[in-house]
Amino acid sequence: MADPAILIRHLSKSFPAARGGDRLAPTVLRDINLEVAPCSIVGLLGPNGAGKTTLLEILSTLLLPTSGQALVYGRDVATEAAEVRRLVGFCPCGFESFYARLTGAANLEFFAALHGFSPSEGRDRLGAVLDLLEVDGSRHLEFQKHSTGMKQKLVLARALVADPRLLLLDEPTKSLDPRAQREVWRLLRTKLVAGMHKTILLVTHSLIEAREVCDRVITLEDGRIEDAAQWGPA
Repeated sequence: MADPAILIRHLSKSFPAARGGDRLAPTVLRDINLEVAPCSIVGLLGPNGAGKTTLLEILSTLLLPTSGQALVYGRDVATEAAEVRRLVGFCPCGFESFYARLTGAANLEFFAALHGFSPSEGRDRLGAVLDLLEVDGSRHLEFQKHSTGMKQKLVLARALVADPRLLLLDEPTKSLDPRAQREVWRLLRTKLVAGMHKTILLVTHSLIEAREVCDRVITLEDGRIEDAAQWGPA
């Protein structure tokens, strides 16, 4: 039987207190248990501060859990981080990781090099990803001059550059107009999941987006999973 895309058991995360000692600050994630099937889109909803981004950062190996275990396709995020990073593409909320005065293509070539691609391999890989995302010739424009919608596509392209099996998307349609939002929704369901058999964990604040895109929705409240609903896109 195939491994779940994500398997989380009794996962908790606390951060050190701001001022000295070993005392821990309030726990951000509390005894999380979650299983995500391959080739599905699971929405992660909840108020600001509920722990949604922290969970994505643990799954992408940017943070270590305080206790419990998280597996990505059977690989432990704490003890097999290098293997997990080859399986995961992380799309953060915002554009801070991009260099404003470099072109979109130059930024992505840099990120491809970080994944170990040679210059020629990186260009080939980026060409395929940008064609998939329908990014036109404006890829050669400075990043700071792109529209918000195009910047978001380039952030998603960064997550896709290494052809990951699992995509962790933190509000990928934030600040997009309704037409651009629907283009991203179509891309996620039709091309990435149905066409390329990716798995997606999607952080969103929009119930409409969750209803349109997700197979299942998880709600985080005060670091705990409060509700899990299964539904199909409208």
